[in-house]
Amino acid sequence: MLKIAYVGGGSRGWARKLMVDLALCPELSGEVALYDIDMASARANEEFGAWVQSRPQAVSRWSYRAEPELGAALRGADFVVISIQPGSLECMGAEIAAAERAGMFFPVGDTAGATGLVRGLRAAAAYEGLARAIASECPRAWVINYTNPMTICTRTLTRVEPSLRAFGCCHEVFGTQAHLAKVAAAELGLTAPPPRSEIAVNVLGINHFTFVDRASYRGEDLLALLPGYIERTGGRRERARAEVEAAGDWFQDLCRVKWELFTRWAILPAAGDRHLVEFLPGFTRSPEELFRWGVIRTPVSWRVARWAEAPGIAARTMAGELPFPFDASGEEGVSQMKALLGLGDLVTNVNLENRGQMQGLPLGAVVETNARFARGRVEPIAAGRLPPGPAEIVARHAANQEAIVEAVLAKDLDLAFSAFYNDPANSLPVDESWALFKELLSFSAPWLPGWKLP
Repeated sequence: MLKIAYVGGGSRGWARKLMVDLALCPELSGEVALYDIDMASARANEEFGAWVQSRPQAVSRWSYRAEPELGAALRGADFVVISIQPGSLECMGAEIAAAERAGMFFPVGDTAGATGLVRGLRAAAAYEGLARAIASECPRAWVINYTNPMTICTRTLTRVEPSLRAFGCCHEVFGTQAHLAKVAAAELGLTAPPPRSEIAVNVLGINHFTFVDRASYRGEDLLALLPGYIERTGGRRERARAEVEAAGDWFQDLCRVKWELFTRWAILPAAGDRHLVEFLPGFTRSPEELFRWGVIRTPVSWRVARWAEAPGIAARTMAGELPFPFDASGEEGVSQMKALLGLGDLVTNVNLENRGQMQGLPLGAVVETNARFARGRVEPIAAGRLPPGPAEIVARHAANQEAIVEAVLAKDLDLAFSAFYNDPANSLPVDESWALFKELLSFSAPWLPGWKLP
């Protein structure tokens, strides 16, 4: 009987995916303590979790309990799952709007760039407290982080409490494996793309700016097949705004940025284009530039509306008014738990402190590479070194992310601004950068207690 503490237990996405994945896993059972600063949302998930367990498809036994106190939720946990929204969606919307007034148009805004780094300040401030609470209440628990900015959140946990067994999980590489499966089908004459799990990749970089320098399917080198595939499919052609908007999909990935960078650098970016453009100069200077590359911005208004609609959708689902596909999410959290408990090994991409698995970045910096999960351990797999082009940009971002964590721990405004000003997507002079930084900080004031903000 396991105990999982879910921090952000009112989540209307990640938490419910985990509930279904747990229900479909006959080897595990136990209780999930749902903690959230929004207690009403945690209670709603308590009800939804019980409903999931009542379905005939559920083959395991889990109980769900909304817990008003963080310490009680964590106490004695075997696993801690964290998926929170650092600050409010309204704060995120105000930040993105301010950045746009300054000439920076971010499609996502949660990892890099002006908005991602300020979000990182809020996230690190929250994770500092979470790290101390976990170390106090369940020091031997495995901590699985899903919150963005992934690198900053994961790094804060072990920077504050080095003994924590923490790692970060992201599904971006899964999407690239799926794209490469399509390449395999098209170039090798397969009747259908193989499962993405059959696409072997070597992963190296930092979250949302990760790269693949080796990819194969049953011994076939897929990167060698890519140039022909890109040429035949017109993957590098410019897009018109009408074409990009016509899909009606805020999360579409046309891969033009990915294919262009592969052509220039001979290494394949493993993140979606919406994230990639936020790590690089030039792309976010206007909506028109983004459309040219096939990228559309996800409106925060859509995120707010989705959040508001979620309780009604859940109620109608439980009432039988809406269909509920009882399918595995495709995420690997439960598989990772099983492997850590000794129920089979697993190799997958994961965010861990650099112990030497990635050359060219400092030890201790959080990097994303493959790792082997086995009973009681997560062992990073040596990934090698990035080529000079991406290596220099990755190193710059890694330094900025480290500076954000250190700035929060020291409440050092100047250090935080140095990372903000050093971001590759920032083309503003120092005075305009400072003005934008101050404006973004004003929105974050409630989540930065103890800071002397300008």
